[in-house]
Amino acid sequence: MVTQGKTDLSRYIRSVPDFPKPGINFKDITTLLKDAAGFREALSQLHDQFKNGPTIAKVVSIESRGFIFGGALAHLLGAGFVPARKPGKLPAKTVRQEYELEYGKDCVEMHADALERGENVLLHDDLLATGGTAAAACKLIEKLGARIVGVSFLIELTFLKGRERLKPYDVFSLVRYESEGLPPYQ
Repeated sequence: MVTQGKTDLSRYIRSVPDFPKPGINFKDITTLLKDAAGFREALSQLHDQFKNGPTIAKVVSIESRGFIFGGALAHLLGAGFVPARKPGKLPAKTVRQEYELEYGKDCVEMHADALERGENVLLHDDLLATGGTAAAACKLIEKLGARIVGVSFLIELTFLKGRERLKPYDVFSLVRYESEGLPPYQ
């Protein structure tokens, strides 16, 4: 495991074996969220990564855990917040992007008027695994004419090689797990 910031945030993240199905070691961020200092530190590290770069007009976050950090990060960056959601969850006209799963297809949607042509966007989600959902969200952002200046994650499972699906974007993650092992949670 590799951490990017000053504080090792992995100590706040619980691994839950065999959830949601056997063989999966789920990375549970609720243990980070409930700790005020850990939550604040994670937001601070994300903000530090992007505060001195290009001005970010919008933070797009993917349903649903991505919303927790995405909204707060948008606030800290002085940017707007745009949700990328599963089909049928947004009330106005939407655009969608389908993507392949190992067991079928899925898609993400955003409001058709959520982004302006040429504005700088940061995409944020809680976890980078295989990269399919994030890659679809990137395509959706670009379909609306916006420019992706970064893609950020709280957690990256590097052994699943999701970062490769996100080339040529600037990808940043705070905590990287190099294997599926179960690190100790305190």
